[in-house]
Amino acid sequence: MEQEILGGIMKGKRKLLIAIVVILAAGLYYYVALPAFNIHSSDTWFFIIFLLVVVAVIYAVRKKIGKAELRTSKTMKFFGFAILGLGIIYLVGSLLSSPIVNAKKYQKLMKVEEGEFTEDIKELSFDKIPLLDKDTAEILGDRKMGSMVDMVSQFEADDIYSQINYQGNPVRVSPLKYANLIKWFTNRSNGIPAYIRINMATQSTELVKLDEGIKYTTSEHLNRNIYRHLRFAHPTYIYGELSFEIDEKGIPYWIAPVKKYNIGLFGGETVGKVVLCNAITGETKTYDIDDVPQWVDRAYSADLLVQLFDYYGTLKHGFFNSILSQKDCLKTTDGYNYLAQDDDVWMYTGVTSVNGDQSNVGFVLSNQRTMETKYYKVEGATEASAMSSAEGQVQNLKYTATFPLLLNISDEPTYFIALKDDSGLVKKYAMVNVQKYQIVAIGDSVSQCEENYLELLFSNGVKEVEKDTREVKTITGKITKIAQGVIEGTSHYYLMLENSEDIFDASVVDFIDVVRCEPGQEVTIEYKEDKKANLVMSLEFDGIVDKEEKE
Repeated sequence: MEQEILGGIMKGKRKLLIAIVVILAAGLYYYVALPAFNIHSSDTWFFIIFLLVVVAVIYAVRKKIGKAELRTSKTMKFFGFAILGLGIIYLVGSLLSSPIVNAKKYQKLMKVEEGEFTEDIKELSFDKIPLLDKDTAEILGDRKMGSMVDMVSQFEADDIYSQINYQGNPVRVSPLKYANLIKWFTNRSNGIPAYIRINMATQSTELVKLDEGIKYTTSEHLNRNIYRHLRFAHPTYIYGELSFEIDEKGIPYWIAPVKKYNIGLFGGETVGKVVLCNAITGETKTYDIDDVPQWVDRAYSADLLVQLFDYYGTLKHGFFNSILSQKDCLKTTDGYNYLAQDDDVWMYTGVTSVNGDQSNVGFVLSNQRTMETKYYKVEGATEASAMSSAEGQVQNLKYTATFPLLLNISDEPTYFIALKDDSGLVKKYAMVNVQKYQIVAIGDSVSQCEENYLELLFSNGVKEVEKDTREVKTITGKITKIAQGVIEGTSHYYLMLENSEDIFDASVVDFIDVVRCEPGQEVTIEYKEDKKANLVMSLEFDGIVDKEEKE
């Protein structure tokens, strides 16, 4: 009797030990893999299968079941059928959720409107044009960190560098990260003291120091790891790709889009919610996609937007048409860039036929916060062709081109390209006309590049020089002030006359005798009114007449 009781106790202890082992294995798997408890998540299915395999192995070891007994054991058959059944359900669910049987539903996931280029895409001032790509931003960030002797030994720049709009300017931001495990252990109580902010137009790089350190980052190893923190906060959410952003006050946040599956178990991925997590405090707040704050720039990743447009462009006539006859099938080109408009960041990419010719049939802009998407029918060169054309203009320097940015230059769709040297720093800029891609302009600055580009547009007949219809006026008076300036290497003399508040601009190239002028001299000037200074058409003084005809 005592032996039976003792045996029962031992069996109970073994069962308890097995239960503890299973729980620990499940807990460890969950802590590391962070699966969502959601039927739409493939991680959930793998987690359940993993648990069944662990329990089956423990049972087989405990019962000492050999190969010969695997087929006869009812319990092992149960485990086998359960694992196989889940696998079959997963595969069938994947098939029924795929574009193969749901082509029309996939094609309608993204609503696409046709846009008018000159109306929708505004001309940007030079201080709003992003000049840097992510690779160059990383180089500048690393250089900035190298100059911060008080931080460089403990922290490194993370490689996130999210592109956002901040106070009306295009910037890239990235948090710092702990340099290694030991540096994490010694600094984790205070957190990460700063983040990097790079103005993409001016290329100025700033290390923004915080009053309170960032506690929730990708470089944390325990519960404050941002992925683990978000999972524990919302166990059922299926997160998309995180981005690092700052609000208009400069407070750092993690932006976590929550996936929404619109077709079957696993298909038709879009974004249904967005979780904002304060990177300093860890406080989270969930918004429906339509209610996301205006300052958030990325709820939809560029890769997701590209995929959704490819569904739209290739599945118009069904799945099999997309891989066989491919009638009316369009796809995005390889690569994308970002365009800032109306305080939002838009993903830009070209659109070409699936036949892989060397030209685009148009391009697409998609809002990364709202998924608003517009398609523009503008035939022209692919981005790759434009990059090759730009590199060809400076082939002696062996510069490499960045992926183009689409700009509106004088109502012409234009590829704007930065040219980098071997060290990855921007040295020159190029503008390539999308439709007439033999027109390629190079400049050491953006303004010089645009000036050269406009000259090419006029000389190639793309744009016509507007006729100057301004009235020629005449004024006579004594010179009260005279000053000299240099504009793009040309000397200019600026005159003011008595009884007039206007400034008169005379170029030395056109009016060499202006160098003889002195205050107190009486002059007669023919001029055309202009914004900052009136344009001198003729200059007469002391019997000297200097005249230059201008259209």
